[in-house]
Amino acid sequence: MDLTSIITSILTLLAGIGVFLIACQMMSSYLEAASSEKLKKLFSKASGSKLLGVGIGTLGTAAIQSSGATTVMTIGFVNAGIISLAQAATIIYGANIGTTVTAQIVALGMFGGNSVSTSVIFSAFAGLGAFLGIFAKKNAAKTLGGILAGFGLLFVGLELMSSSMEAFAALDGIKSFLSGISNPLLLVLLGAVFTAIIQSSSVMTSIALAMVVTGLIGIDQGIFLTMGSNIGSCVVAVIAGVTSGTNAKRTALIHLLFNCSGVLIFLLAAMVLGLFDISYGSLFEKVFPSAPQVQLAMFHTFFNTVTVALMLPLTGALVALVTRMIQDKPVSTDSGFTLKYVDENMLRTPPVAVSQVKREILRMSVIALQNVDRSLEMATSLDFSEKPAFDKDEQQLNFINRELIEFNVRLSGKRGLGEKDRTYLSGTYRSIRDLERIGDYAENIVEYAATLADSSQQFSDDAKYEISQLKALLHQLYDNAMDAYQNESLESLEKANVIEEEIDDYTRRMEEGHIARMEKGICTPSVGAQYLELSSNAERIADHMINIAKSIRSLKDKN
Repeated sequence: MDLTSIITSILTLLAGIGVFLIACQMMSSYLEAASSEKLKKLFSKASGSKLLGVGIGTLGTAAIQSSGATTVMTIGFVNAGIISLAQAATIIYGANIGTTVTAQIVALGMFGGNSVSTSVIFSAFAGLGAFLGIFAKKNAAKTLGGILAGFGLLFVGLELMSSSMEAFAALDGIKSFLSGISNPLLLVLLGAVFTAIIQSSSVMTSIALAMVVTGLIGIDQGIFLTMGSNIGSCVVAVIAGVTSGTNAKRTALIHLLFNCSGVLIFLLAAMVLGLFDISYGSLFEKVFPSAPQVQLAMFHTFFNTVTVALMLPLTGALVALVTRMIQDKPVSTDSGFTLKYVDENMLRTPPVAVSQVKREILRMSVIALQNVDRSLEMATSLDFSEKPAFDKDEQQLNFINRELIEFNVRLSGKRGLGEKDRTYLSGTYRSIRDLERIGDYAENIVEYAATLADSSQQFSDDAKYEISQLKALLHQLYDNAMDAYQNESLESLEKANVIEEEIDDYTRRMEEGHIARMEKGICTPSVGAQYLELSSNAERIADHMINIAKSIRSLKDKN
């Protein structure tokens, strides 16, 4: 084999890795788009038992074909305080089992013999998917086309990697070199380093499968390389954890310790088996004879499943350990504001990020209503003891407005979003702005109260009563508008519309009552001016509330 052939084989291997990685990304994004609603519901149940957490992690990873995405998503949930460390740990356990599905699929594609190989048959799906994606008119069909194309490209990449391995297998020098690497620790290290570089355990496992099938390495070497890939796969989680909060860092550490523990347990077990001249490879060769790809894929599944079974009862101890290793930092009173439910790492899982955006908007609405209540209270009592809290929440509304819009811009550009999610995101910009404007109108009302206090004047008892009634109507409107927004309830939207019209009528009557009081000398013109402005601002607050509720109409059209 000459130098040109060697260079060609290396380039073919790189091409295969590239195609395989792109295929994994395609499948992940399109599968997320196809199962976005189910995925959101699945992860919303993460607060259940340990076994439920493992099941969620397994199914979620199998569905989107990315343990990295599942892990990063879990870190985002922990960082937002949605799930506990113990719940996150069980989901990560399950993700390790779910990721073995890729190896099983790849192993299936390596059958064929003298007939047309399953790898070639599956590769043809790339063409079918591409045609469907290009010529289909419905989004659902285009998404299916993307899934099929990604699935097919997975095997195109595998074929390229396998062909390069066959070329390397023809070189006695390379075979002798690789056969000389028999130290389990060194093989685990090589698998971990390579996986960390390409950030995909699926690629490492697939390369190991191709090397075993072509005879370039033995089954035991492939097993230890695969074990190392589990450690290398933690890099994605570590990167995500480092850039997040304390609990997110702990979650990343749980992932690393869990995977390292599994490798350590199996390495010790291998040493014990070696005393009896037994190896993992010999055991799996007996169970699955003449099928090295199945032997390695099955070991991969066995390894992760057994590790989960051993570590699951120790979850509490593992959580306690990482909590001691990474301790809470003292909270500074001037640390600034943060988004509670949205985390930068969630951009890796767009469908779930969309549901978190809604939670952040609902949180924003609670803050806005709280400031409306404070403003009306200050206007009627002229007690400004809540003014510092009001100012802080107003700043927080402005912060959420700015940061959430920037997050939405990045999220909207991500693949893996269904049509309904994209429609929802396009409407969130106005909803966020509506809530920020509610805060601004509340701020105006506080200014009117301050003007009254500075002039040593106040509203009449009749005016105060009318304001209290207006406040009650605003709360009714808020409850129905937010129920409509959160649950896409047309019934609540209809109720909100009725209440909003009542508020319009009521503010009109407030103005008429104010004029009557001025004519009787009960109210002064200067006080009346503040009252009219308050009434007008309250009516605009109601307008913005109903705007948020009405945004669901475009979503109902997508159902």
